[in-house]
Amino acid sequence: MLIKRKIDEQPRRWHVSLNQSLWVYQMACHGSTKFSPYQLVYGHDAVLPWEIDTGSRRMAFQENLKANDYKSLMIDNLEDLNCHRLCALENIEANKIRIARHYDKKVKRKEFQQGEHVSKVVLPIGSKDNKYGKWSTNWEGPYRVNRYVLGNAYILETLEGENFPKALNGKYLKKYYPNIWVDA
Repeated sequence: MLIKRKIDEQPRRWHVSLNQSLWVYQMACHGSTKFSPYQLVYGHDAVLPWEIDTGSRRMAFQENLKANDYKSLMIDNLEDLNCHRLCALENIEANKIRIARHYDKKVKRKEFQQGEHVSKVVLPIGSKDNKYGKWSTNWEGPYRVNRYVLGNAYILETLEGENFPKALNGKYLKKYYPNIWVDA
């Protein structure tokens, strides 16, 4: 998103702004991991140019360290790196669970019994018959539910008893109601 926005702002100078955008992306804390990519790779935050110019507290602390102390500090940071990576992984898993819970609130589970008549959506979705255009039918059927397969999938059969070779997800099915004009 940031890269697209920068390129849209300066389309003729995208090669200059791309470098800055990638740097910002690497330094920014991401919501899913709660860490920056730079921190997950190197174990500590990057030293920014303004910290060197202004002499930040972190830079002043590192300048006063002897070589052995600095080395042990960097080794401690590397040991903490595995902990940071595990925390980031836990954050990603928690975020996936949160998103799945939000998605599942909107999903209406459809359940059909064996022998029930159903209509199935015309697959692939969005395909239209050139003859009818937008008036093309979206559903076809009736079909009979032959059996249930794990994962909310169903094996269908035609009314003549011919089985479908593959299971179809329940979200692509709906209960069939006979039409008095067509089915009469």
